[in-house]
Amino acid sequence: MIIDFHTHAFPDALAPKAGAVLVGNLLKQDPNCTIHPVSDMTVSGLLRNMDMWNIDCSVVQPIVTKPSQLKHTNEWAQSICSDRIISFGGIYPYSESYKDDIDFVADLGLKGLKFHPEYQNFVVDDEKMFPVYDYALSKGLILLFHAGVDAGLPGPYRSSPRQFARIVDEMKGGNIIAAHLGGHQQWDDVEKYLAGKNIYLDTSMGFSYYTQEQFLRIMQIHGADRILFASDSPWSNAGEEAEKVKALPISESEKQAILGENARRLLKI
Repeated sequence: MIIDFHTHAFPDALAPKAGAVLVGNLLKQDPNCTIHPVSDMTVSGLLRNMDMWNIDCSVVQPIVTKPSQLKHTNEWAQSICSDRIISFGGIYPYSESYKDDIDFVADLGLKGLKFHPEYQNFVVDDEKMFPVYDYALSKGLILLFHAGVDAGLPGPYRSSPRQFARIVDEMKGGNIIAAHLGGHQQWDDVEKYLAGKNIYLDTSMGFSYYTQEQFLRIMQIHGADRILFASDSPWSNAGEEAEKVKALPISESEKQAILGENARRLLKI
C-alpha cells in the first residue's frame, strides 16, 4: 500500500484561482522557476493522478490563512474524506479560541492539523504556540508542519530543524511531522539537530533536491520507521517520487515502511 502523506487540493470553484496565485508566487520569487503543478488542484484531479501512479491513499493538508476560513475549510475537509482520501484540518494560529477551534476539528473526525508558518505568519517555536500544540496533541491529533524554505515566499523563514527539535523536546510526546525531510534546503541542519528526535519526517518535494546519500544518512540516524512517503502534490509527481523510494539501496521492509506502513500505523487505518 502506498500512502502519500502530504498533498494539497481545493474546492472545485476555488482551485483555478488558488492555482494561479500559487504559481504566481513561485514566478515572483524566481522568474525561471521550473516547478509546475501536476494537477488542476481539485480532489478529482488528485484522484486521477493517484490512479495513474498507483497511489492507494492521499492525505490532503489544508491551510487556514485567516480565522474566517476555519469553519468552511474544515467542513470541506470532512466532506472529501473517503477510502482513498484522508484530510487533515486546520486552525488559525494565535486564536484566543484555539481550544474551541481544535475541538471543532476533532469533533469532525479529522485526524490532524496542518500548520504552515510562512502562509500563516507565525514562528514555529514561539512559546505562545506551545499550549496550542499541547492541547491539539492531547486530543489525539497529528501535527504536520511545513518545514524550511518555501519556494513561493521570501525569507527569512520561520522554521528550522533546530526549532522543531525544541518543539519536540517541549511537547514530550505526541505525533508531530516535519515536512520536506525536516526542513527544505536545510538538510545539513536536519542531520545535526533533528535526526534521531521523536518526530516523523515526510519526504515531500525531496528527492529532486537532497541527494540519495544525504537521505540515507538521515534515515540511518532517524530510522525508517519515522519517515513518511509524501509528494506535496501538486508540486511534485508522486509516481516518480515513489519510484525513487523503491530504487533506494535499503531493505524491502524499510521501503514498505516508508511508502505506506508507517502512515497506516500513524493514521490507524
